[in-house]
Amino acid sequence: MDAADTTRGRIRAVAVELFTEQGYDKTSLREIADRVGITKASLYYHYPSKQALLLAIIEPFLDDWTALVDAAERLPRTPANIRFVLERGIDAMLRHRDATSMMLRDVAAVVTALAPRLEDAKELSERMRTWLAGPDPAPADVIRAMAAVEVLGATLAAAAVPEMPEDEVRRVVLDAAVGVLRLSEVAEPAPQPARDPEVAATC
Repeated sequence: MDAADTTRGRIRAVAVELFTEQGYDKTSLREIADRVGITKASLYYHYPSKQALLLAIIEPFLDDWTALVDAAERLPRTPANIRFVLERGIDAMLRHRDATSMMLRDVAAVVTALAPRLEDAKELSERMRTWLAGPDPAPADVIRAMAAVEVLGATLAAAAVPEMPEDEVRRVVLDAAVGVLRLSEVAEPAPQPARDPEVAATC
């Protein structure tokens, strides 16, 4: 990683801290630059606007989610694989927990920042719901798939319970999503040769 990448990483990390502490609207680029220890002009060199900085924070999560949905659509839709995809979705949210939790606090700012990729984000959610619902789904299957995706979002709300270890958060959310989809009777999935190796590699 070169010096520019290191600086960009520090800027993003500090921005997440400040956006979380005091909100996106109340945080200025000057505050971020001061805490990083660079000039505001230097920050503008890396990120031309606060909106561009917010998008840079959120995009890695969207990229991971895109990789997950792409890989899921190549998997046989078996109960074990459904559970496997739910697990990877929770893992993606935990991996980007700071950024995704911030999304809940500043929804309006995030929607604005995501404008260039908003349609992509909507399409990803729809594709995930469609895959979970299965082919020729009954109305109840569609509703369960929608509810399961919402349940995955509870991973972010777990930030309000900081004393809960990530492993416990993962287990509770997975159990809830599996229950919504009526897969509770499925045992922990063993590795399956049919799975696309890119799922494990990217998620």
